[in-house]
Amino acid sequence: MKIGALSETTGTPVETIRFYEREGLLPPPARADNNYRMYLPAHVERLAFIRQCRNLDMALDEIRALIALRESPASDCGEVNDLLDAHIGHVAHRIRELKALERDLKALRARCATPNALSDCGILNGLDGAAATAAGSPKRRHVHGTH
Repeated sequence: MKIGALSETTGTPVETIRFYEREGLLPPPARADNNYRMYLPAHVERLAFIRQCRNLDMALDEIRALIALRESPASDCGEVNDLLDAHIGHVAHRIRELKALERDLKALRARCATPNALSDCGILNGLDGAAATAAGSPKRRHVHGTH
């Protein structure tokens, strides 16, 4: 199948498929005489695996490691367990960050219980004050999409 059919079959944008190829997560497909990429059922399976890992918020390096382990079926799954345990730790850390972010946002929201003139807006004034104190060294960075 061509890349458009792979994209449609898996629900993965064409650019994402090309990105996974560049990253070495998806093996390069054979080329037809007209130089079109020709994908096999194995590509569909691998792409489904990658997408499931991404749905679990795994980083590309984690996926790369899982693919390598998956290609050694005779080995035991201890390394897979270790990788997943580490990922669970990353997720737990992000949950703590998100809870702290939620607390900060709720405290900021509490600064403006009733509508006022924008010059008296507790939220905007709070953001201005926080920006001034955090200019040199922010207390916490924005929560990242992946670890």
